[in-house]
Order: sequence, then structure tokens, then C-alpha cells
Amino acid sequence: MYAVIEDSGQQFRVCEGDVLNVDLRDLAADAKELEFTRVLMVSEDGNIKIGTPLVKDAKVLAEVVDPLAKGEKVHTYHFRRRKHSRRKTGHRQRYIQVRITKIVA
Repeated sequence: MYAVIEDSGQQFRVCEGDVLNVDLRDLAADAKELEFTRVLMVSEDGNIKIGTPLVKDAKVLAEVVDPLAKGEKVHTYHFRRRKHSRRKTGHRQRYIQVRITKIVA
């Protein structure tokens, strides 16, 4: 069984037990579970339900593994030729790491 969910403008194909990084959002400090209600498609034993645009009464439950996961560092360079001007900056995107526990269709 798998589902296609939409979160923050991105689509994810998820199965139970999958671990994925979703965009950072405001959660309570003691939040242990996250619910995705924007389910676009559900496949269960060959039966496929496709939403128009969402599947009715479908949701995906996930537990929070790491509330402040960080991605890899991305370096950017600003260089102006013949001006002796260089600048190097870096950025690490912050995510919430979740594990899919249940797909309700």
C-alpha cells in the first residue's frame, strides 16, 4: 500500500515505514505525530483511488523522528572580476524528519 501526498508544494510517494524530510513548520514542543490530509492518490492491493484533486477521507499519519534535522551545506560564491571582491556564504536548510506510520484510505 502506498500513497502520494502533497506538502508545501512538493509531492511525495510514501509507504508505511518510509522516512522523509518535510519543510520546517511550527510544532508544539511535545508534538510526536504529524498528519498529512492532502492525499492525492492511494493504491491498495491493485485498487487505485485518484483524487479530484484530493482523495476523500484519506490521511497519512507520521511520527516525528527529528524535529530539527538539517540538510547538507550549500555554498554560494559572489565574485566580481578585476575588483578584488569575493564573498563566500553557506546555507543549511532545516527540515522535520518523519516516519510514516499509517495510511488511512
